[in-house]
Amino acid sequence: MLHSTVAPREKRRRLREDLASGRLLRVPGAMNPLTAVLIQELGFDGAYVSGAVIAADLALPDIGLTTLPEVAGRGAQIARVTDLPVVIDADTGFGEPMNAARTVQALEDAGLAGCHLEDQVAPKRCGHLDGKSVVGTDEMVRRIRAAVSARRDDGFVICARTDAAGVEGLDAAIERSRAYVDAGADMVFPEAMRGPADFEAFRKAVDVPLLANMTEFGKSELLTAERLESLGLNLVIYPVTTLRLAMGAVEEGLRALRDEGTQAGLVDRMQTRARLYELLDYRAYNAFDGDVYDFTL
Repeated sequence: MLHSTVAPREKRRRLREDLASGRLLRVPGAMNPLTAVLIQELGFDGAYVSGAVIAADLALPDIGLTTLPEVAGRGAQIARVTDLPVVIDADTGFGEPMNAARTVQALEDAGLAGCHLEDQVAPKRCGHLDGKSVVGTDEMVRRIRAAVSARRDDGFVICARTDAAGVEGLDAAIERSRAYVDAGADMVFPEAMRGPADFEAFRKAVDVPLLANMTEFGKSELLTAERLESLGLNLVIYPVTTLRLAMGAVEEGLRALRDEGTQAGLVDRMQTRARLYELLDYRAYNAFDGDVYDFTL
């Protein structure tokens, strides 16, 4: 009702077991807690919290302007409402290696199951834009080692994201990823892969789970879950999909409201009050204490 019934340690254990299962985990982005409720209801394997979505929700570009409290706070809100493991985007760790260490502990406290840290310089930028810069391999290794040494629950998954393919080439990105795994990374996230061949090269070279980013309007070909699984990928995120769907509908609806002076023509495209109440589990709250709240649909 108010909270997930699954403890964070159990969510982390489940994520690790699922990553080792050999099947592909499908993990849509939750733009808010209510979306995470729907993701669980529809049978997905986990929920993802995108740094780009958090920034956009605050009307900010994805260039490292969000802070650790903002990111951890949104992560905690989402992890609270779902029994699924939640993985969060921790950007560059919000500073030096010591900051990355603090970031991991804050995300553990927030109930998250794992995070990814990237090898871009700060301020970072969206992984599917040109003009990115990456730190030296040694600096990212220190970032990963700090994060690994700081975690208090060994179940918390630390994923190393590399943006080097678009900067230094695919071979360099693979070599970096090997160094990140040696530093203790549990999973690798090769960002902005162009297509199946890039994923195949990573799968041959790296022996830890691999994460695929299927974001729209980016540099990567949008591959089906079946294709990704056949390539040996372990987890796929759809980071901004729900935000884009929602904002597209909101903009279209607002234009109609402005031009027509009423939302009457949009009602059949809206989520009904009954469906919203179902997702919010109003009945359970009512059953918990009818003296506190009572309603009928």
